[in-house]
Order: sequence, then C-alpha cells, then structure tokens
Amino acid sequence: MATLDSAIDPNSEEYRQNREALLAAIEEFRAIEQAVVDTAESKRAKFEKRGQLLPHERISRLLDAGSPFLSLMNLAGYQMHDDKDGTEAGGGTIAGIGYVSGVRCLVTASNSAIKGGTISPSGLHKTLRLQRIALENKLPVVSLVESGGANLNYAAEVFVDGARTFANQARLSAAGIPQITVVHGNATAGGAYQPGLSDYVVVVRERAKMFLAGPPLLKAATGEIATDEELGGAEMHAGTAGTAEYLAQSDADGISQARDLVKLLGWRRAAADVPEHEEPKFPPEELLGVVPCDAKKPYDVREIIARIVDGSQFLDFKNEWDSATVCGWSTIEGKPVGIIGNNGPITPRGAAKAAQFIQLCDQTRRPLLFLHNTTGFMVGTDAEQNGVIKNGSKMLQAVANARVPKISVVVGGSYGAGNYAMCGRGLDPRFIFAWPNSKVAVMGGQQAGMVLRIVAEGKQRANGIEPDPKVLDMLQQSTAQKLDSQSTALYGTARLWDDGIIDPRDTRRVVAYALDICDDAEQRQLHPNSFGVARL
Repeated sequence: MATLDSAIDPNSEEYRQNREALLAAIEEFRAIEQAVVDTAESKRAKFEKRGQLLPHERISRLLDAGSPFLSLMNLAGYQMHDDKDGTEAGGGTIAGIGYVSGVRCLVTASNSAIKGGTISPSGLHKTLRLQRIALENKLPVVSLVESGGANLNYAAEVFVDGARTFANQARLSAAGIPQITVVHGNATAGGAYQPGLSDYVVVVRERAKMFLAGPPLLKAATGEIATDEELGGAEMHAGTAGTAEYLAQSDADGISQARDLVKLLGWRRAAADVPEHEEPKFPPEELLGVVPCDAKKPYDVREIIARIVDGSQFLDFKNEWDSATVCGWSTIEGKPVGIIGNNGPITPRGAAKAAQFIQLCDQTRRPLLFLHNTTGFMVGTDAEQNGVIKNGSKMLQAVANARVPKISVVVGGSYGAGNYAMCGRGLDPRFIFAWPNSKVAVMGGQQAGMVLRIVAEGKQRANGIEPDPKVLDMLQQSTAQKLDSQSTALYGTARLWDDGIIDPRDTRRVVAYALDICDDAEQRQLHPNSFGVARL
C-alpha cells in the first residue's frame, strides 16, 4: 500500500490564511456551544436550592470518568423556533455516545435548565434521530428525564410525529435493546410515556412527577383535587402503581442506580479488540490549513486522507481512469475502510468508478467513508453524451443499497445531487458530521442568482418587456444572499442535516470511534421478541 506524500507547506501564506479562516469558524461554533452551557449554568442556584444537579452534571456523573464521549447534535434548532440568539440551542436535550459502567451507550438528558427541557420541533426530530442511531448501532439507551413535555407554542408541529418516539421505544425494546430511564423531575402528559415505555425506571424521591394530567388539569377536567405526590409522585409510582422499579434518594443516587443497572445488563463488547496501528505521518493540526478558504481553489483530498488514516497509507482505485473522484482503501485506527473523496465535480467516469468501488466494499463488508467537497455532477454536452445521468444513477443506487455502514464528513462544499451521491443526510449514512467551514445547498448562491436572472430576463423579453437591469441586479443579489445564508454549517446543523459540527483536528478520532461503534453493532447478536418488555 502506498504511503501518501504531502504538498502542503505549513509555513506558506496560503496555509496561514486557510488556517486562520478555519480557526475562526471553529471559534464561532464553540462559542455558541459554550453560550448554551452558560445559559444552563445561570440556573445553578435554582437547582441547588432544590437539591438537584444541573443536566450537564447529570451526564458527567453518568459517564465513566476519562472515557470518550461523542456529543451529538449540540446545536439542533440553532436560531429556530424560540431560540433567538443561539443560547437555547440543542432541542431541549443533551445527547451523545459514551461509556457507562464500561458499556458503550446512547445517553440523553433533558436540558431542564433551559425552558424546562420542553421539546421544540427540532428537539423532536433530534430524538427521532437519536432513536435511529440506537437501533442501527445496537446501543443501550440511558435517559435522564426532567421535561415540561412539548413546547405548546409549537404543539401542532410536535403532536402527530411525537407518536413516533413512543413507537420507536417499543421497537427498541422488542429488538432487544435495553432502555433505562431516571426521572429527575416532571414527566407530564405525553412525556410520562417515555419512562413508561422504558425497560427500567428509576424515580427520585420528592422530585419525580409522572402523570397524564397534573393537578390543575385534573381539577379543571373532573373536579377532583389531588396533590402532586398522590397523583404522580415517586413513592406512589414505586410502591403503588408499579410504574417505577427503583426509588432513588437524590439525583446522584438515581444516576448511581442507573450505572448499576447498565453494569448488570451483561452487555459485553462484541467486536474484536482494536489491532495495533500506526499514527498518520502528518499531524492532525495541519488539517486546519488543507482546505482553501477560497472555495474556488482546488486541492487534493488525499491531503486530508494522509492526516486521518493509519501510517498515511492509501491504495488508490482506478485513479488513471478518473482522478476527480478519489476512491481507495485504507485503515483508521486498525479498522478497514473504503474512502471516497472529491477533487472536483463527479464526472460520468467518476460516478461509474465510485459505483464499482462501493460494490467491492459491500462485497467484503468494508465500511465506507465519504469526504464531501464537490460542486455536484459535471454538466455540459460532453457530460450528457457520456451518460452522466445513467452513471450518476448507478452511483446513487450503489450508495443507497450498500449494506455496509456509511460515514460522511462534509469537509467543504456539498452541492446539488453531488450531496446525494456522496451519501448526504437523505441517503441515510450511519453517521454524518460537518466541518465548520462546510457548505450544503442545491447550488452556490452566485450560480442560483445568475440562473434566476437569466430566467427572469428571458421571460420578460418573451412578453415584449424590456428588462430593467437594476431589477435584475436586485433579484440576482438577493437570491445569492439567501442561498449563501442557507448553506452554512450552522444553518445545516440546526436543521439536523448532520449529527454535529466537529473540529477538523478531531476527524480521525471521531471517524475511528464511529467505525468502532459500527463494527461492534455488526458483530452483536440481539435477542428480540415480539412486543418488547411490558411493565406488568
């Protein structure tokens, strides 16, 4: 296998400019993440008065100290719905994949320090995505719950699809995937079914409240008067209704009990231990200067590959036949992987080459890693006559039907049908992450503006109207600005087009962790039943 060389000069002015631009983008999204944490931290006195831990502290206590944790969708709903300035992003939930008592789990915590942990439409879709991740990757689920339920300002957008979260819980249980829930506070109305549909429930004494209708609604609907404890308190659910299996004395005790339950699941690693492997020849720090800050400047995607694969070793596939779509084999932290990257638009040959490569990887059960940076499929008379539609369809079929895990990282632009062919969100990658400089859109803003200008001008001339250049200029500029503003990494991650923005320097670590999760899932045998575990 060939060892990749590098043409990057870390001392060059171009490298310095690329690095500074990417560092600024990293600082921007990290500052937003910190602002969300700071917003929650501002409620510390209120939580301490109630004898409670803040949501991020609950997550910290749940996870094994010093173990890896992959945060997911931190900025879901950024500047959407009630989040005006980004300080309330996250969809009302903190989530990720980490180790609990030595077992890798999907963990979630209601972010009750922000709007009571209520669920916005983006929060609902985040939950649905998390449930899919748990099912596909056969991960036990531990949930730390304290939520006011659906944000009633968006009830119509949450209500119908909210049922899918309950259906998914039932299917997870039936698939043989354990779900453990600690109820730290309110779990009202539809939210009460989340613990009800879990396999194990821990409730915190004097804090947990689970009822379909709280005391005010009960009185309004039936005239009955009841206290919180009588209607849905922790002791009632543990000792009378039987909704909960375990009664905890505090937040910390509830989390400790959850850790004990995970430990006693007997859930052991299914994949083989990670083999010995070499580090890349080039430091990950250099990834900051690889991708040009000017999107029009070309670069070789192998510069990224050289900094994320073992020993910087990569075996190219059919490079002499087409060089714009890069395909090849390597390993990342000992895990075999097939890599597809872009050095330009996807040509007819490039699409056919990628389709063949994907089938070869599927044949040998080798996961696929897609590194997006493409303007899309090649256009023009030559491309059409050489079957770009036919060959592009082959590539799409291969991506859609490949049975191996697919992981995508959007490292630059991901435009048009190129986004689909490179396994964007719509093609259901097992995981998809974005660099903070990345762009996702149907086309570039400049191209979109020019297209609409040409169309409008042609329509006016066909109707016998002399076009006004000033009006056409305004149409072109406004269109370009709109598409550019809707293509940023922050815009995309807010809408769950990815599973989170990552620091480029973490790419190898994140991809390796995702590959290991996938490998463990591929080797794990579950013990499903027909209906899941019902609470009797």
